[in-house]
Amino acid sequence: MSTNPPDLRPDLAPKVRLDDTSPKARMDPNRRPGQPTIGMVSLGCPKALVDSERILTRLRAEGYGISPDYSGADAVIVNTCGFLDSAKAESLEAIGEALNENGRVIVTGCLGAEPEYITGTHPKVLAVTGPHQYEQVLDAVHSAVPPDPDPFIDLLPARGVSLTPRHFSYLKISEGCNHKCKFCIIPDMRGRLASRPAHAVLREAEKLVEAGVRELLVISQDTSAYGVDIKHAEVKGHRAHITDLARDLGSLGAWVRLHYVYPYPHVRQLIPLMADGLVLPYLDIPFQHAHPDVLRRMARPAAAAKTLDEIAAWRDVCPDLTLRSTFIVGYPGETEAEFQTLLDWMDEAQLDRVGCFQYENVEGARSKALPDHVPAEVKQERWDRFMEKAQAISEAKLAAKVGQTLQVIVDEIDDEAATCRTKADAPEIDGNLFIDEGFEALKPGDIVSVEVDEAGEYDLWGRLV
Repeated sequence: MSTNPPDLRPDLAPKVRLDDTSPKARMDPNRRPGQPTIGMVSLGCPKALVDSERILTRLRAEGYGISPDYSGADAVIVNTCGFLDSAKAESLEAIGEALNENGRVIVTGCLGAEPEYITGTHPKVLAVTGPHQYEQVLDAVHSAVPPDPDPFIDLLPARGVSLTPRHFSYLKISEGCNHKCKFCIIPDMRGRLASRPAHAVLREAEKLVEAGVRELLVISQDTSAYGVDIKHAEVKGHRAHITDLARDLGSLGAWVRLHYVYPYPHVRQLIPLMADGLVLPYLDIPFQHAHPDVLRRMARPAAAAKTLDEIAAWRDVCPDLTLRSTFIVGYPGETEAEFQTLLDWMDEAQLDRVGCFQYENVEGARSKALPDHVPAEVKQERWDRFMEKAQAISEAKLAAKVGQTLQVIVDEIDDEAATCRTKADAPEIDGNLFIDEGFEALKPGDIVSVEVDEAGEYDLWGRLV
């Protein structure tokens, strides 16, 4: 099976496994005598990562310890991804590994929406639950490993359990999606759009910032549609609309980065907030393709030319705007001419950050039944050409930043350099800026000014100002 290189899968969060000793997985290895302990393997997108954090936080509140390895866990939860067939295969592999290493495994997440698919391969799993079914996961844990809390010892940290570094956090504002894209089964797995009340989102964000978070990464399946399902209700002075929410979040003093923003007309209302510095000048928009016929076969909006006009208007208001997007090549029926239209569109759009999938069939997706599937070797050849184009654009855009002074946030420090990100870079999916001299006093979460003195294809190097 042909799969997309992991470093170019923009939908993937970092895989958090039990033996991960990096700062990204802060699981407390200390265990009091007799304390029941659970391990976690979290796969898939940042939305799944938030689900894993919530499950672990609930378990910690009930007195469970969180194990950093298989052998120290009384049971293991595997939070799965089911977005593509390759992701399903990876999830089955992770379940098998947990069974081999531990033997007591509870499965949750998107692939859990197909329990027979899991139990057909791994009949010994203890339980299978679907995505964001927190109560069912807890019930399964209680059955497998009964809780035994000590109220004098088991104190939950103010921020709960985090699977990201302390200085940034994902903030999920809704579940599900109302789109009916033919290549996607997310609505079947996660349901229709269900927005959280704005005051609840803001309260969570306030607690995160109070706990030291310097960057909030706003995620959902369709961030632009936030609040549509609850008719943009206003509760406790906060309206459930993405523009209002972005403005409220921007008042907290942290970086605010918006992911998965569909280019609806009202998105233009966000751009002045970016120009004014309330929200990072960064939009993550899944365009998927540029040829109108391909977009129609995908059951997506097909006004690619109008989108170019919209991009130009955004950049007029906010010249520093960074645009990231993802695309699919080799979609059923895609002709060479349609693919060339995509390349030409890329030349005009000049997107800053780009990821690309080779189309994969997914069981249950309507695109599987479309005619004229593209041969694997053609998909690979088009993917190579697309990424060559995207890389050239990225290299030119980064070269233009040499000599500029940029604000960066420090992610990691080692003996050789400080690994940082500019406002144009989201964690894990975009580039980095490296400081390899005079960085010793820095620490993760610091926001500092750097003069860029070197650029590569995807990364920058600079010195502290």
